[in-house]
Amino acid sequence: MAERLAMLGAPVDEIVELGAELGDVVIARVDDVRQHPNADRLRVCTVDTGTGATLQVVCGAPNVQAGGFYPFAPVGATLPGDVQIRKAKLRGEASEGMLCSARELGLGRDHAGLLALTGEWEPGARFVDALELDDARLVVDVTPNRPDLLSHVGVAREVAPGGVAEITAAPFDGASVCPQPARAEWQGEVAGIRVAIDDLDGCPRYMAAVIRGARVGPSPEWVATRLRVIGLRPINNVVDATNYVLHELGQPLHAFDLARLQGGEVHIRRAGDGETLRTLDGVERTLVAQDLVIADAERPIALAGVMGGADSEVSETTTELLIECARFDPRSVRRAARRLALSTDASYRFERGVDPEGLPRALNSVVDLIVALAGGTPEAALDVGADARDQTTVVLNPERVNRTLGVSLDPGEIAGYLRPLGFETARQDSVLRVQVPSFRSDVETEIDLVEEIARRRGYDTFVGSLPAFRPSAVPTEPMVALQARLHALLGRWGFLEARTAGFAPAAPERVPLRNPLSAEESSLRDALLPGLLRRLEHNLAHAVRDVRLYEIGTVFLPDSQGQAPREDVHLAAVFTGARDPAHWTSPGEAWTVWDLKGLLEDLASELGGQGVPEGERLQVGGKDGAVLGGGGPLPARGGAVWGLEVTIAPQNAQVDAAAYHPLPIFPAVDRDLALLIPDGVTAAEVDSAIRTAAGPMLEALFPFDLFQGAGIPQGNRSVAWRLRFRTAERTLTDAEVDAAINRTLKTLEDRFGIRRR
Repeated sequence: MAERLAMLGAPVDEIVELGAELGDVVIARVDDVRQHPNADRLRVCTVDTGTGATLQVVCGAPNVQAGGFYPFAPVGATLPGDVQIRKAKLRGEASEGMLCSARELGLGRDHAGLLALTGEWEPGARFVDALELDDARLVVDVTPNRPDLLSHVGVAREVAPGGVAEITAAPFDGASVCPQPARAEWQGEVAGIRVAIDDLDGCPRYMAAVIRGARVGPSPEWVATRLRVIGLRPINNVVDATNYVLHELGQPLHAFDLARLQGGEVHIRRAGDGETLRTLDGVERTLVAQDLVIADAERPIALAGVMGGADSEVSETTTELLIECARFDPRSVRRAARRLALSTDASYRFERGVDPEGLPRALNSVVDLIVALAGGTPEAALDVGADARDQTTVVLNPERVNRTLGVSLDPGEIAGYLRPLGFETARQDSVLRVQVPSFRSDVETEIDLVEEIARRRGYDTFVGSLPAFRPSAVPTEPMVALQARLHALLGRWGFLEARTAGFAPAAPERVPLRNPLSAEESSLRDALLPGLLRRLEHNLAHAVRDVRLYEIGTVFLPDSQGQAPREDVHLAAVFTGARDPAHWTSPGEAWTVWDLKGLLEDLASELGGQGVPEGERLQVGGKDGAVLGGGGPLPARGGAVWGLEVTIAPQNAQVDAAAYHPLPIFPAVDRDLALLIPDGVTAAEVDSAIRTAAGPMLEALFPFDLFQGAGIPQGNRSVAWRLRFRTAERTLTDAEVDAAINRTLKTLEDRFGIRRR
């Protein structure tokens, strides 16, 4: 079950085996209770555990009573948490075992008293068997967009093979007894009680039912046990019924003592600023004007969607009930719960949204359960406000489903995945019109339905590779595409991406922070390299010598007009150590300036510019001739460190797409030229001149030899170049190639004084 839920997008955080650590616990009857002679808060109990002999147990619980049945851990038993039970003396009286609370058994949080069992039980019976606790509790991690999973029916709908069609619930005690609610637009009357919604935005719908002649008391053990095993404390049969239906259907409910309501009126309104309400936890709370409350004719009696009031709570003397089943605005509930730091099971669900069409079912269920547990007669019911929301219909294109998921599903298969979840589908031409159930408020668009189909089919059934299809008509933003190419480029060079803080120490050229965290972080950074250098030094300090780090991030530059700072996107990289991993075949060579130049040239090709050598400092020029950045050696301890930083500007994001050229069918002609080049002339200048002079027949050009020494005139060097000529239309003749070579040599001599060696 846990695995299936996980594959459906609702992972199980924990599986709690309820009876795994309760095998030693038995049911015991307390035959006698007397005051401990040496302690005011302790009692000495005579306990029958079914062995034929009674035991003496010292107990501090205030609710222990003679004739009551309780879980009992004998001497030698082990309780959850590896608690060992031993015979002991407490204030001079022997205690032979322990009567247990719900928390000590891992069945809830309540430890104020013993876990009292209602009805008649056999002393000595195994506690796990008698209460049918040989079961497990699954703690499901529900995401905020899926409030429909905050109920047992919601989870059952996901895992049942037939979905909603297989979920049925028989009436609790025969046929349903809840009266048909009378409809009213914003106010109405139920059994003589006037109900009015004064704030329809805060409460779009409010349903109420009146039950007279109820007998409030303990719930039968089957109800109490089901509540305990999900971590709730049974209170009485009426309150337990509201909690039971809350967790069954996900709809919070509340029961008021009708006799304690003043003036025969119920208003759903905003609180008066400074009004007070004592909530069920006994805390007096001061309300503000934005709080939504349930009020009678005189005062608030509940904080809407969060918690009821103590002045109207159901007690053992209650005989007349007003049952509330409502839908409250999630924002109002969230605001009140956060302000008062009061999170409840009800507020948790209202904040995420309840099923607007599920209120009648929840009211029917709770009225039926209360009558089954506490008796009484349902007198009347009322439904005030909007009875339902407009149903959402989404048009689903099967072709889009298949293209997005990379599968081939026909419309019938698609409908088969959606119908078990409550989606009604109808075929219309080539598309499906899908009616979204009211409990799925998270489904609004076509892609939401595609996600549902993927979940139901099973994420593990799809192929591991992505389809060659981008499911969007919106083109990728140029900067996003450029950054993706830069990430890929740096990855090919073996660099690792780093993320550094966006703050820096104060400096005149930096943008100061109004509320800095520290002097070292008092300004916004204007460059990425300082942060990367600190990361590099951190690696060196931990004996990591081969470091390659890069970062793409935002820098902030002050505006000369005093406006908001300008934000630029930069790429920076630092590297040091060996170029290649150490290997026995060769010593690891260190990075050199040529590696830096090669990396800058690769970056320049992605940015639509070119790398321009300038002494030891290398720069990258953009399309418009502006310098985008550069690199060079950096001051650092422990060896040569190289770094670079360039600006990624929007105008550089567009890079011409590579054009396809068919493979040549005619042979190439290679010619080698050894040139005597004056030392003041760079190889890049020679390269540019040759390409210009040789003309369109020149296919490739690259230097392959450098010589300086005997036979070379002082102030010159010999560089050999290979020129490759070719055309796509025919085979070149020697005369054509010779003409291009002669033209090239004349250009080099005229411009630079370069001669052929």
